[in-house]
Amino acid sequence: MEEVPMMMLLLLGLSFLLCLCLVVGLADLLTVARRRRDLVSALEAIDDRSFGKRIVRWDRAFRRTRPGRWVERQLLLAGLEQQRPLVVVAVATSGGIALGWTLAAGLAPVFGALGLVAAVAGIRGYLERGRERRREQFIAQMPELARVLSNATSAGLSITGAIGVAASELAMPAGVELGRVSSRMRFGASLEDAMAELESRLPSREVGVLVSTLLVSARSGGSLVSALRDIADTLEERKEVRREIRTTLAESTSTGYLVILLGIGLLFLLNTIQPGTVQAMTTHWVGQLALVVSGSMFAGGFVLIRRMTRFDG
Repeated sequence: MEEVPMMMLLLLGLSFLLCLCLVVGLADLLTVARRRRDLVSALEAIDDRSFGKRIVRWDRAFRRTRPGRWVERQLLLAGLEQQRPLVVVAVATSGGIALGWTLAAGLAPVFGALGLVAAVAGIRGYLERGRERRREQFIAQMPELARVLSNATSAGLSITGAIGVAASELAMPAGVELGRVSSRMRFGASLEDAMAELESRLPSREVGVLVSTLLVSARSGGSLVSALRDIADTLEERKEVRREIRTTLAESTSTGYLVILLGIGLLFLLNTIQPGTVQAMTTHWVGQLALVVSGSMFAGGFVLIRRMTRFDG
Protein backbone atom coordinates (compact mmCIF):
# COMPACT_ATOMS: atom_id res chain seq x y z
CA MET A 1 0.00 0.00 0.00
CA GLU A 2 2.88 2.34 0.67
CA GLU A 3 4.40 1.64 -2.80
CA VAL A 4 1.38 3.09 -4.58
CA PRO A 5 1.60 6.62 -3.08
CA MET A 6 5.35 6.63 -3.70
CA MET A 7 4.77 5.73 -7.35
CA MET A 8 2.13 8.48 -7.65
CA LEU A 9 4.47 11.03 -6.13
CA LEU A 10 7.23 9.98 -8.51
CA LEU A 11 4.92 10.33 -11.53
CA LEU A 12 3.70 13.71 -10.32
CA GLY A 13 7.29 14.88 -9.84
CA LEU A 14 8.27 13.74 -13.34
CA SER A 15 5.20 15.40 -14.82
CA PHE A 16 6.05 18.63 -13.04
CA LEU A 17 9.62 18.52 -14.37
CA LEU A 18 8.38 17.87 -17.92
CA CYS A 19 5.93 20.77 -17.70
CA LEU A 20 8.66 23.00 -16.34
CA CYS A 21 11.02 22.03 -19.21
CA LEU A 22 8.21 22.64 -21.69
CA VAL A 23 7.52 26.09 -20.31
CA VAL A 24 11.23 26.98 -20.26
CA GLY A 25 11.65 25.71 -23.83
CA LEU A 26 8.66 27.66 -25.11
CA ALA A 27 9.89 30.82 -23.38
CA ASP A 28 13.34 30.38 -24.92
CA LEU A 29 11.81 29.71 -28.36
CA LEU A 30 9.67 32.85 -28.15
CA THR A 31 12.70 34.89 -27.09
CA VAL A 32 14.75 33.63 -30.04
CA ALA A 33 11.87 34.29 -32.44
CA ARG A 34 11.47 37.83 -31.10
CA ARG A 35 15.18 38.51 -31.46
CA ARG A 36 15.12 37.15 -35.00
CA ARG A 37 12.19 39.42 -35.93
CA ASP A 38 13.97 42.42 -34.42
CA LEU A 39 17.15 41.58 -36.34
CA VAL A 40 15.26 41.16 -39.64
CA SER A 41 13.41 44.42 -39.06
CA ALA A 42 16.67 46.23 -38.37
CA LEU A 43 18.28 44.82 -41.53
CA GLU A 44 15.24 45.76 -43.62
CA ALA A 45 15.33 49.26 -42.19
CA ILE A 46 19.01 49.55 -43.11
CA ASP A 47 18.43 48.14 -46.61
CA ASP A 48 15.42 50.39 -47.14
CA ARG A 49 17.67 53.40 -46.72
CA SER A 50 20.21 52.07 -49.23
CA PHE A 51 20.49 53.46 -52.74
CA GLY A 52 19.58 50.12 -54.30
CA LYS A 53 16.24 49.99 -52.48
CA ARG A 54 15.47 53.52 -53.54
CA ILE A 55 16.16 52.59 -57.16
CA VAL A 56 13.74 49.66 -56.80
CA ARG A 57 11.02 51.93 -55.43
CA TRP A 58 11.58 54.58 -58.10
CA ASP A 59 11.60 51.93 -60.83
CA ARG A 60 8.35 50.44 -59.51
CA ALA A 61 6.75 53.88 -59.60
CA PHE A 62 8.08 54.51 -63.13
CA ARG A 63 6.60 51.22 -64.37
CA ARG A 64 3.14 52.45 -63.40
CA THR A 65 3.39 55.39 -65.81
CA ARG A 66 2.57 55.15 -69.50
CA PRO A 67 6.19 55.66 -70.72
CA GLY A 68 7.36 53.16 -68.11
CA ARG A 69 4.90 50.53 -69.32
CA TRP A 70 6.01 51.13 -72.91
CA VAL A 71 9.70 50.76 -72.05
CA GLU A 72 8.96 47.65 -69.96
CA ARG A 73 7.02 46.11 -72.86
CA GLN A 74 9.82 46.85 -75.31
CA LEU A 75 12.40 45.37 -72.95
CA LEU A 76 10.29 42.22 -72.71
CA LEU A 77 10.06 41.96 -76.50
CA ALA A 78 13.82 42.49 -76.76
CA GLY A 79 14.52 39.75 -74.21
CA LEU A 80 15.93 42.29 -71.74
CA GLU A 81 13.26 41.96 -69.06
CA GLN A 82 15.98 41.74 -66.40
CA GLN A 83 16.91 45.35 -67.13
CA ARG A 84 15.14 48.04 -65.13
CA PRO A 85 13.21 50.49 -67.34
CA LEU A 86 14.19 53.44 -65.14
CA VAL A 87 17.89 52.60 -65.43
CA VAL A 88 17.66 52.26 -69.22
CA VAL A 89 15.91 55.61 -69.54
CA ALA A 90 18.35 57.27 -67.12
CA VAL A 91 21.39 55.99 -69.03
CA ALA A 92 19.94 57.10 -72.38
CA THR A 93 19.02 60.52 -70.99
CA SER A 94 22.49 60.98 -69.49
CA GLY A 95 24.07 60.03 -72.80
CA GLY A 96 21.81 62.46 -74.65
CA ILE A 97 22.69 65.28 -72.26
CA ALA A 98 26.42 64.53 -72.60
CA LEU A 99 26.14 64.45 -76.40
CA GLY A 100 24.11 67.67 -76.44
CA TRP A 101 26.68 69.43 -74.25
CA THR A 102 29.52 68.21 -76.50
CA LEU A 103 27.79 69.47 -79.64
CA ALA A 104 26.84 72.78 -78.00
CA ALA A 105 30.36 73.38 -76.71
CA GLY A 106 32.17 72.12 -79.80
CA LEU A 107 29.91 73.57 -82.51
CA ALA A 108 27.12 75.94 -81.49
CA PRO A 109 24.44 76.09 -78.76
CA VAL A 110 21.68 75.34 -81.27
CA PHE A 111 23.18 71.88 -81.80
CA GLY A 112 22.61 71.08 -78.13
CA ALA A 113 18.98 70.28 -78.93
CA LEU A 114 20.25 67.28 -80.87
CA GLY A 115 21.12 65.71 -77.52
CA LEU A 116 17.44 65.34 -76.61
CA VAL A 117 16.69 63.89 -80.01
CA ALA A 118 19.62 61.51 -79.58
CA ALA A 119 18.26 60.39 -76.18
CA VAL A 120 14.88 59.43 -77.64
CA ALA A 121 16.45 57.89 -80.75
CA GLY A 122 18.96 56.06 -78.57
CA ILE A 123 16.25 54.40 -76.48
CA ARG A 124 14.24 53.39 -79.52
CA GLY A 125 17.30 52.20 -81.41
CA TYR A 126 18.60 50.19 -78.44
CA LEU A 127 15.24 48.49 -77.89
CA GLU A 128 14.64 47.90 -81.59
CA ARG A 129 18.12 46.43 -81.99
CA GLY A 130 17.53 44.13 -79.03
CA ARG A 131 14.20 43.05 -80.48
CA GLU A 132 15.76 42.41 -83.88
CA ARG A 133 18.60 40.43 -82.30
CA ARG A 134 16.14 38.28 -80.35
CA ARG A 135 14.09 37.66 -83.48
CA GLU A 136 17.21 36.63 -85.39
CA GLN A 137 18.23 34.26 -82.60
CA PHE A 138 14.78 32.69 -82.57
CA ILE A 139 14.79 32.26 -86.36
CA ALA A 140 18.23 30.64 -86.13
CA GLN A 141 16.79 28.08 -83.68
CA MET A 142 13.71 27.33 -85.76
CA PRO A 143 15.18 24.36 -87.70
CA GLU A 144 16.02 22.71 -84.38
CA LEU A 145 12.62 23.73 -83.02
CA ALA A 146 10.81 22.13 -85.97
CA ARG A 147 12.80 18.92 -85.52
CA VAL A 148 12.00 18.75 -81.79
CA LEU A 149 8.30 19.26 -82.49
CA SER A 150 8.44 16.65 -85.24
CA ASN A 151 10.11 14.07 -82.99
CA ALA A 152 7.69 14.78 -80.14
CA THR A 153 4.59 14.46 -82.33
CA SER A 154 5.93 11.31 -84.00
CA ALA A 155 6.30 9.84 -80.49
CA GLY A 156 2.56 10.28 -79.95
CA LEU A 157 2.41 13.58 -78.12
CA SER A 158 -0.17 16.23 -78.91
CA ILE A 159 0.83 19.64 -80.23
CA THR A 160 0.43 21.10 -76.75
CA GLY A 161 2.65 18.40 -75.25
CA ALA A 162 5.21 18.81 -78.04
CA ILE A 163 5.42 22.54 -77.33
CA GLY A 164 6.03 21.79 -73.64
CA VAL A 165 8.83 19.36 -74.54
CA ALA A 166 10.43 21.90 -76.88
CA ALA A 167 10.22 24.58 -74.19
CA SER A 168 12.20 22.39 -71.78
CA GLU A 169 14.82 21.23 -74.30
CA LEU A 170 15.63 24.37 -76.30
CA ALA A 171 17.87 27.19 -75.13
CA MET A 172 16.98 30.88 -75.08
CA PRO A 173 15.13 32.53 -76.66
CA ALA A 174 13.10 29.69 -78.22
CA GLY A 175 12.77 27.84 -74.91
CA VAL A 176 11.54 30.94 -73.10
CA GLU A 177 9.04 31.87 -75.82
CA LEU A 178 7.62 28.36 -76.07
CA GLY A 179 7.47 28.26 -72.28
CA ARG A 180 5.22 31.32 -72.39
CA VAL A 181 3.03 29.64 -75.02
CA SER A 182 2.77 26.49 -72.91
CA SER A 183 2.01 28.52 -69.78
CA ARG A 184 -0.75 30.44 -71.56
CA MET A 185 -2.39 27.20 -72.69
CA ARG A 186 -2.15 25.72 -69.19
CA PHE A 187 -4.09 28.73 -67.89
CA GLY A 188 -6.92 28.22 -70.37
CA ALA A 189 -5.86 30.05 -73.52
CA SER A 190 -6.46 28.33 -76.84
CA LEU A 191 -3.65 27.25 -79.15
CA GLU A 192 -4.68 29.93 -81.66
CA ASP A 193 -4.47 32.73 -79.09
CA ALA A 194 -1.17 31.53 -77.62
CA MET A 195 0.46 31.18 -81.04
CA ALA A 196 -0.93 34.55 -82.15
CA GLU A 197 0.79 36.16 -79.16
CA LEU A 198 4.04 34.40 -80.10
CA GLU A 199 3.77 35.73 -83.65
CA SER A 200 3.09 39.26 -82.37
CA ARG A 201 6.21 39.12 -80.16
CA LEU A 202 8.39 37.73 -82.96
CA PRO A 203 6.95 38.97 -86.26
CA SER A 204 8.68 37.26 -89.18
CA ARG A 205 7.87 35.17 -92.22
CA GLU A 206 9.43 32.03 -90.74
CA VAL A 207 7.45 32.23 -87.51
CA GLY A 208 4.27 32.84 -89.50
CA VAL A 209 4.84 29.68 -91.57
CA LEU A 210 5.47 27.57 -88.46
CA VAL A 211 2.43 28.97 -86.63
CA SER A 212 0.19 28.44 -89.66
CA THR A 213 1.38 24.84 -90.01
CA LEU A 214 0.67 24.04 -86.36
CA LEU A 215 -2.76 25.68 -86.43
CA VAL A 216 -3.84 24.00 -89.67
CA SER A 217 -2.70 20.63 -88.34
CA ALA A 218 -4.53 21.17 -85.05
CA ARG A 219 -7.77 22.11 -86.83
CA SER A 220 -7.92 19.67 -89.73
CA GLY A 221 -5.28 17.06 -88.98
CA GLY A 222 -2.81 15.89 -91.60
CA SER A 223 0.76 14.67 -91.60
CA LEU A 224 2.27 17.10 -89.12
CA VAL A 225 5.49 15.11 -88.75
CA SER A 226 6.42 15.25 -92.45
CA ALA A 227 5.36 18.91 -92.65
CA LEU A 228 7.58 19.87 -89.73
CA ARG A 229 10.52 17.97 -91.18
CA ASP A 230 10.10 19.74 -94.51
CA ILE A 231 9.91 23.07 -92.67
CA ALA A 232 13.10 22.22 -90.76
CA ASP A 233 15.00 21.49 -94.00
CA THR A 234 13.66 24.64 -95.68
CA LEU A 235 14.50 26.83 -92.69
CA GLU A 236 18.02 25.42 -92.58
CA GLU A 237 18.55 26.46 -96.20
CA ARG A 238 16.99 29.89 -95.61
CA LYS A 239 19.26 30.43 -92.61
CA GLU A 240 22.34 29.92 -94.76
CA VAL A 241 20.99 32.25 -97.47
CA ARG A 242 20.18 34.94 -94.89
CA ARG A 243 23.69 34.70 -93.47
CA GLU A 244 25.26 35.14 -96.89
CA ILE A 245 23.04 38.12 -97.75
CA ARG A 246 23.70 39.91 -94.46
CA THR A 247 27.43 39.34 -94.85
CA THR A 248 27.27 40.83 -98.33
CA LEU A 249 25.31 43.88 -97.15
CA ALA A 250 27.38 44.49 -94.00
CA GLU A 251 29.78 46.89 -95.72
CA SER A 252 26.98 48.94 -97.31
CA THR A 253 25.11 49.13 -93.99
CA SER A 254 28.21 50.47 -92.26
CA THR A 255 28.56 53.08 -95.02
CA GLY A 256 25.20 54.56 -94.05
CA TYR A 257 26.37 55.25 -90.51
CA LEU A 258 29.68 56.60 -91.78
CA VAL A 259 27.79 59.18 -93.84
CA ILE A 260 26.25 60.70 -90.70
CA LEU A 261 29.55 60.59 -88.81
CA LEU A 262 31.27 62.22 -91.79
CA GLY A 263 28.83 65.15 -91.76
CA ILE A 264 29.29 65.81 -88.05
CA GLY A 265 33.04 65.34 -88.37
CA LEU A 266 33.21 67.95 -91.14
CA LEU A 267 31.51 70.49 -88.88
CA PHE A 268 34.01 69.84 -86.11
CA LEU A 269 36.88 70.06 -88.61
CA LEU A 270 35.56 73.35 -89.95
CA ASN A 271 35.22 74.75 -86.44
CA THR A 272 38.73 73.58 -85.56
CA ILE A 273 40.31 75.25 -88.59
CA GLN A 274 38.43 78.49 -88.02
CA PRO A 275 36.97 78.69 -84.48
CA GLY A 276 33.50 80.21 -84.33
CA THR A 277 32.64 79.41 -87.94
CA VAL A 278 29.70 77.14 -87.13
CA GLN A 279 28.40 79.64 -84.57
CA ALA A 280 28.55 82.38 -87.20
CA MET A 281 26.73 80.16 -89.70
CA THR A 282 23.82 79.66 -87.29
CA THR A 283 23.33 83.43 -86.95
CA HIS A 284 23.18 84.29 -90.69
CA TRP A 285 20.55 83.14 -93.14
CA VAL A 286 23.12 82.03 -95.71
CA GLY A 287 24.85 79.81 -93.17
CA GLN A 288 21.53 78.50 -91.91
CA LEU A 289 20.48 77.62 -95.45
CA ALA A 290 23.83 75.88 -96.05
CA LEU A 291 23.45 73.86 -92.84
CA VAL A 292 19.87 72.85 -93.69
CA VAL A 293 20.75 71.84 -97.26
CA SER A 294 23.88 69.91 -96.29
CA GLY A 295 22.11 68.25 -93.35
CA SER A 296 19.22 67.22 -95.60
CA MET A 297 21.64 65.75 -98.14
CA PHE A 298 23.53 63.75 -95.52
CA ALA A 299 20.25 62.55 -93.96
CA GLY A 300 18.86 61.69 -97.38
CA GLY A 301 22.00 59.71 -98.21
CA PHE A 302 21.71 57.79 -94.97
CA VAL A 303 18.03 56.96 -95.57
CA LEU A 304 18.72 55.99 -99.19
CA ILE A 305 21.55 53.63 -98.22
CA ARG A 306 19.39 52.08 -95.49
CA ARG A 307 16.58 51.54 -97.99
CA MET A 308 18.87 49.97 -100.55
CA THR A 309 20.51 47.63 -98.03
CA ARG A 310 17.34 46.71 -96.15
CA PHE A 311 16.67 42.99 -96.05
CA ASP A 312 13.46 41.56 -94.56
CA GLY A 313 13.64 38.10 -95.99
